[in-house]
Amino acid sequence: MSKDSRSDANNDDQSSTPADNRRRRFLGQALAVGAAGASAAWWPAFAVEAASPLVTCAAPPAFPAQIPLFQQAYKNWSGEIQVDNLWTCSPRTAEDVVTIVNWARQHDYRVRPRGMGHNWSPLNLSPDQTCDERILMVDTLTHLTAVSIDRSVQPARVKAQAGILMQDLLARMEEAGLGLAHMPAPGDLSLGGVLAVDAHGTAVPALGETRQSGHSYGSLSNLVLSLTAVVWDSARQAYVPRTFRRDEADCAAFLAHLGRAFIVEATLQAGPNQRLRCQSWVNVSASELFAAPGSTGRTFASFLDKSGRVETIHFPFTRNPWLKVWTLTPSLPPMVREAAAPFNYPFSDSIPPELTDLIRDINLGDVSRTPALGALQYTLVGAGLVFTASFDLWGWSRNLMLYVKPSTLRVTANGYAVITSRANVQRVVHEFVSFYQARADAYRAQGKFPVNGPVEIRVTGLDRADEVAVPNAVEPLLSAVRPVRDRPEWDCAVWLDLLTLPGTPEAEPFYREVEQWVFSQFSGEYALARVEWSKGWGYHATQGAWSDATVIGQTVPNSLRYGQAADSAWDAAVAILNRYDPARVYASPLLDRLLP
Repeated sequence: MSKDSRSDANNDDQSSTPADNRRRRFLGQALAVGAAGASAAWWPAFAVEAASPLVTCAAPPAFPAQIPLFQQAYKNWSGEIQVDNLWTCSPRTAEDVVTIVNWARQHDYRVRPRGMGHNWSPLNLSPDQTCDERILMVDTLTHLTAVSIDRSVQPARVKAQAGILMQDLLARMEEAGLGLAHMPAPGDLSLGGVLAVDAHGTAVPALGETRQSGHSYGSLSNLVLSLTAVVWDSARQAYVPRTFRRDEADCAAFLAHLGRAFIVEATLQAGPNQRLRCQSWVNVSASELFAAPGSTGRTFASFLDKSGRVETIHFPFTRNPWLKVWTLTPSLPPMVREAAAPFNYPFSDSIPPELTDLIRDINLGDVSRTPALGALQYTLVGAGLVFTASFDLWGWSRNLMLYVKPSTLRVTANGYAVITSRANVQRVVHEFVSFYQARADAYRAQGKFPVNGPVEIRVTGLDRADEVAVPNAVEPLLSAVRPVRDRPEWDCAVWLDLLTLPGTPEAEPFYREVEQWVFSQFSGEYALARVEWSKGWGYHATQGAWSDATVIGQTVPNSLRYGQAADSAWDAAVAILNRYDPARVYASPLLDRLLP
């Protein structure tokens, strides 16, 4: 820090408000408290107990004494949502959660489940919320982690509490010979968070592939056979635990609830674990991969037809994407490395000095370094694949599909799911990439570089009820990949993400331009766009993401009403969630606008 900046900081301190001083005091003291035990605790490490003189605002009144209560900072994945001193509690049992929720209703508090915070959208918290507001975070990670597996039935059942991390749950399943058809790449996601936003990986059936019993190509929410939520019981005039079976109509609103519910436990179906081969290519050009539909050669659709599991990561202003293809492969092929554990791309989970220098320059305002940043990222991937012998891997599904660690570069992202048919996947990716590249080039000609991270594309199936091992199973009403009843030929979703460093100049206007095009281009003729709940969407011309009233109040709801029966669409989900939480104990500023 320069002398001038130190002087400015001191001046700011002298003119700061009492709330500012409270915030700074809390951070400084809490960091000191947490330093000794930081390595052993889940992030963030420090906690200031309610009885401590270090607390910075009034404690929740008459809080149940048997449940630990403390102040703790909250920070989401990209760091764009930070609240420094939230009151947080740590229930030991599901019964404790019931006690907490009933206390919250009586004292006019809102309860927000706390997982790993690996998200972008403020469904849980808004960045401007403070410790003085009546918000209580409920830590699910410390105690609500029980898992049991029943292989005596077919398909197998996995019962798990909401705080279990996916990497731990998948490890337990692998020990029992079970796995998933696909999964999100980060392992540090809580099961509760995954189910709240219909999280996904990448998988559709390859040509000729038969789905294994217990698997689903839809989101992970489609694996739920039953779930237990803490809901309002009008007869008892209290919140109580209730288990919803997958064949109950009201269950449909809880399968992807966006944070308007508190799930404490879920029972999932699971299929046999599968061996995969994951091959990486960095020598297929974007022009060939994303060519116009009907083109020959190594197109995105050709890889999808052959293997069913495809992901592309295309760094800005580079010629070739990083193409990953997973193929069902029961036996170890010759000259292929066996992966005995997940996270096999260490070069993508660390930030070398050369990359740090470029990021620093961009953060300081030299956005013209963006092409150099893209080129360096591509070079690091190419070299890393060779150096670590990870360009051709074989192993169990968990070991090949989990590959993002918390140490990877933190970026912000927008996200959309485009519902379409397999026959039109190539058209979707061609049109999107062509539009994006044209606009990025146009901005570059003006000296603007709004996106300095990659374009990522994945494909999954939809949340089909016939993939669920329960007769008359209901579909998740709010899932981004809920099938469109009136368009049965639409059988998959193309997931589109643009990544950039938080605070990049011109990013939000660019994201708005992309979003408006996506909703216009994929409006129902041959494809339909919906938002990816955990990412950025709803871009306003001047106010950024999750701010456009038309997108929040009309475009998003209508995308989930489209082609559905009126009594089983968006409005039905809102009514169900409101009926089971009339006090809006489970709500946030964004949810108040999105699901009023």
